[in-house]
Amino acid sequence: MKRIGLLSDTHAYWDERYAKYFGECDEIWHAGDIGSMELVTRLQEIAPLRAVHGNIDGGDLRRMFPDKLRWTCEGADILMTHIGGYPGKYDPRIRQQLYARPPKLFISGHSHILKVQYDSQLHLLHINPGAAGLQGWQTVRTLVRFTVDKGEFRLEVSMPTLTLPMAIASLSTPYIHRQARK
Repeated sequence: MKRIGLLSDTHAYWDERYAKYFGECDEIWHAGDIGSMELVTRLQEIAPLRAVHGNIDGGDLRRMFPDKLRWTCEGADILMTHIGGYPGKYDPRIRQQLYARPPKLFISGHSHILKVQYDSQLHLLHINPGAAGLQGWQTVRTLVRFTVDKGEFRLEVSMPTLTLPMAIASLSTPYIHRQARK
């Protein structure tokens, strides 16, 4: 079993609560728009980091992180990219790869909107962790914690209580994904 901390769209913004929320995680995954090498270093001080670069990331981050990343974690096939779309509306840059060989978990960022959706056509779970940074139009900053165990996922979605100008919200939603592939 691995505990994963997932975030996206930090846009170089560091919040000390990242260390609090991810302190017990085995790995941190970042779905792009990291924003700075300093943020990478600080996340790596908490736990090992897997990441993809996003559309705002400069040359140093693009050299360090790919635009797509595929790996296996605890028996689950994972695919992560920054701009990926949603079930039924996948971005053309990733659509062919998803349909040719669907992963069990597809992660993308970019929209700044937290979404956890099951794609019944491709039999995969899609997670967009929303935006953890301040840049953008969102009023709630979000991140996701979950566990991967024997190919199953258990999610915790957190919208940390924030000071103005962000909205104040709190949410914890357990989600167990055990859908078998057909």
